[in-house]
Amino acid sequence: MKIQIIFHSMSGHVYKLAESIAAGAREVYETGVALYQVPELIPQETLVATGAQASRSAFSHIPVATPEQMVEADAIIFGTPTRFGMMSAQMRSFLDHTGKLWKQGSLVGKIGSVFVSTATQHGGQETTISSFHTSLLHHGMIIVGVPYSEQRLLQVNEVSGGSPYGASTLSGGDGARWPSANELAIARYQGRHVADIAKRLHAT
Repeated sequence: MKIQIIFHSMSGHVYKLAESIAAGAREVYETGVALYQVPELIPQETLVATGAQASRSAFSHIPVATPEQMVEADAIIFGTPTRFGMMSAQMRSFLDHTGKLWKQGSLVGKIGSVFVSTATQHGGQETTISSFHTSLLHHGMIIVGVPYSEQRLLQVNEVSGGSPYGASTLSGGDGARWPSANELAIARYQGRHVADIAKRLHAT
């Protein structure tokens, strides 16, 4: 069984969640997991000037995704930072290049799941994921989130991302906050949950 994690990350927060999701998916027997990043649209000189390029070095080894490769996956878990309550332009551009797959029905019946990062606690985590689902539904994918069997969703003693829509983290206005232990654990649960459901469907 094959799981693909396709993400866009500017400063590394989404990548940190992606690593935890991958770790969770690998806990399911005979599950192969591959991480990919979407093509970056921001010019190199701009990334360097803003300091983003230094942060991106942590995942520079991750290969760039192509739409065609998604056909090989049983489940695809997408990660994106939030831009005004929606996915980033980089992720939107990647999905906009999947028209051929849509026309051929190549992703119909595959599992799709989403995780995100926002700057603030109410910065659009749920709207980003739910609006992302629209694209997955047009592809005929089966959407999987994070059920409340993951008890960490009920955490109220600290600020934490994570909802039934999917794992999430808060980076803070300056990006100084990194995913907490609770957020990483929810992400790991999401990866394991997606892989488990994909395995069940694959067996039928």
